Amino acid sequence: MSVEVKKIDAIEHYTLSAEKVIANNKNKFISQLQSESKSKLSSVKFPTLKTEEWKYTNLKSLLGSEFIHSAELEEFKITSEDVEKVKSINFENYLLVFVNGVLKKELSDFQELQNKILISTIPESIANNKTIVEKHLSKIAVNKTAFDYLNLSNFVDGLFIQIPDNVVLEKPIQILNITGSMGKPTFVPTRNLFVVGKNSEATIVQKYVGKGEKYFNNISSEVFIDTNGTLNIYKIELENENSYHVDKTDVLQSRDSNFNHFNFSFGGKLVRNDINTELADENIECTLNGLYIANGKQHIDNSTFINHAKPHCTSNELYKGILDDKSRGVFSGKILVERDAQLTNAYQNNNTILLSDDATVDTKPQLEIYADDVKCTHGATVGQLDESAMFYILSRGIPRDKARAMLITAFAESVVTGVKIEALRNELNSLINENLNRD
Repeated sequence: MSVEVKKIDAIEHYTLSAEKVIANNKNKFISQLQSESKSKLSSVKFPTLKTEEWKYTNLKSLLGSEFIHSAELEEFKITSEDVEKVKSINFENYLLVFVNGVLKKELSDFQELQNKILISTIPESIANNKTIVEKHLSKIAVNKTAFDYLNLSNFVDGLFIQIPDNVVLEKPIQILNITGSMGKPTFVPTRNLFVVGKNSEATIVQKYVGKGEKYFNNISSEVFIDTNGTLNIYKIELENENSYHVDKTDVLQSRDSNFNHFNFSFGGKLVRNDINTELADENIECTLNGLYIANGKQHIDNSTFINHAKPHCTSNELYKGILDDKSRGVFSGKILVERDAQLTNAYQNNNTILLSDDATVDTKPQLEIYADDVKCTHGATVGQLDESAMFYILSRGIPRDKARAMLITAFAESVVTGVKIEALRNELNSLINENLNRD
């Protein structure tokens, strides 16, 4: 007798999940927004290999797993000792701890900040600052897919940070996201809204770590930077080997603003990072840098889009990958220079080292230019470690393993050195060594 296995309909599954979240939501504005998003989710499909922007990333195993929303499961307990083990500790910072997408104030340390800026969950922010939230929430995101509607319709707590005008934060804000599963595949929708005021500056360190077993972390961040504002984001992804990490960051920059995003991916079974920035006025600077290291059968996909909409703007982009075993890396970076964006300077480069004959990479740098007075370059390289450099180091009596580590560290250095926090650079170098020497 054969047993029929029911195929999971991911859209139907997550739509039902959203209905439960909305039913428990007492905030009318968010409830309406989530209801609209749930309706859109029910009418779209998740990307497939036929979707141009996802043609190298197979979502079959992710969408074929029946993840349960973390809000429906028993609360995942995290202690202050657990937090101490995984947070970045060698530099002064304010700390926000999220466990399965929910802010844990008792584990956080940001009281001093509350006199300077506004920090709250997104539902709480509606009561305190409804106008600014309504203006930006779900308004900045572009090129929406099913994952956008999935996140918006299912998020529970979320994070809202508003830096008022003329405020410069001397210490970074560390956002520690701990995702945990207790024997059941867990779905965690995490949402952020960051608003940086005029002439203000802040640094955010986003750290993602996992405890337990299989889980799916779906993240959406929207960022607005006002005139002459500056925001630095350092993202460190350290999910566990059975996890799925789908992250989308959408940024809208105003005149004279500066946005610097550094993306470091180490963990996860399947990782997808989407970063979209719109340079919506003149004299804007944008930097998108990233480093990804994959082992085993890991799959790490980075997709970036920079829209130069106005004149006199500059963007710099450098992504580097180090792939071993049977891992796979993907980089797709597009720079659009619109007709009005004269005197644009745009630089994009993707370099990948393959440490194994079985490792693969797909790279797709793109320039689409409609202005005629611009300086734009892009390129990609794929190769193995420089054998002549290896021979030179070995001839100096240095063991092969150490020589290999030296060359890889030198390859990654151009990304890591851009991190302005020295202690964080040291932590990243340690993580690079750890991930290159896995057993």
